[in-house]
Amino acid sequence: MPKPIIDADACIACGACVDACPVGVLEVEEVAVAVNEDDCIGCGACVDACPVGAIEIED
Repeated sequence: MPKPIIDADACIACGACVDACPVGVLEVEEVAVAVNEDDCIGCGACVDACPVGAIEIED
């Protein structure tokens, strides 16, 4: 199943991806966003929502 890979150096922890995730697997942490990969459905909504392009989907 595809899963999001978050570039912690590029992530600005704005929360846009968290709001866009339909299953709530993303969470804003101190410096970046973390993902619960086991529950991710690989839809890519987080990729589209990220304003700095810090998320990619990996198969």
